[in-house]
Amino acid sequence: MYCSKCGGSLTADAAFCGGCGTPVGRPAPVAAAPPVTAGYPLAAAGSTYADPAGLVISRSFVYAGFWLRFFAYLIDGLILTVAILILLLPFLFLTGLAASIGTIGEIHGQPNAAQVGAFITLILFFVAISILIQWLYHAYLESGEKQATWGKQALGIYVTDLMGNRLSFGRASGRFFAKIVTGMIPLGIGYIMAGFTERKQALHDMIASCLVLKR
Repeated sequence: MYCSKCGGSLTADAAFCGGCGTPVGRPAPVAAAPPVTAGYPLAAAGSTYADPAGLVISRSFVYAGFWLRFFAYLIDGLILTVAILILLLPFLFLTGLAASIGTIGEIHGQPNAAQVGAFITLILFFVAISILIQWLYHAYLESGEKQATWGKQALGIYVTDLMGNRLSFGRASGRFFAKIVTGMIPLGIGYIMAGFTERKQALHDMIASCLVLKR
């Protein structure tokens, strides 16, 4: 170490130069960088991340309320009703079921058991086909690029997981079939929960760990 003025040699602990008396300037200590701890990275403004429980922390999400979801449900119901009728009505007439609904044959004053059994079987078949169509409609569209059924798209809402990510087909299917549990709650409370829960979730959203958001 040398004096900046006269170039004389200095000891490591010298406060002044022994030759010219110039004070020895020492560089300011460099503060150590704080240790990097494991955890979630800092999020940019408006971005999303999750806490250890998997719950969404970001304030940028805008949850879709009960009425938006209700009107989307009505639109989807209309679409599905028309689609199911278009698909099943031709089959109804081709099988002759339409002609026999009001004239189920009787034998000695008693209903024809074979005809009644066939009628019930066809009704159950139609119900199964109806459920299949509804399942594919909801699961395929809610796991697709738009993340929403046509009714939801019309009202600018879509379905995500708790991190705001696109659903897999399996999770979208689970959400659809969880509506069976929601429908079992008296007075429609399982659906009405979307109007007063913190993240506007209906019961089937909670079961499938999903959110319905506004774009």
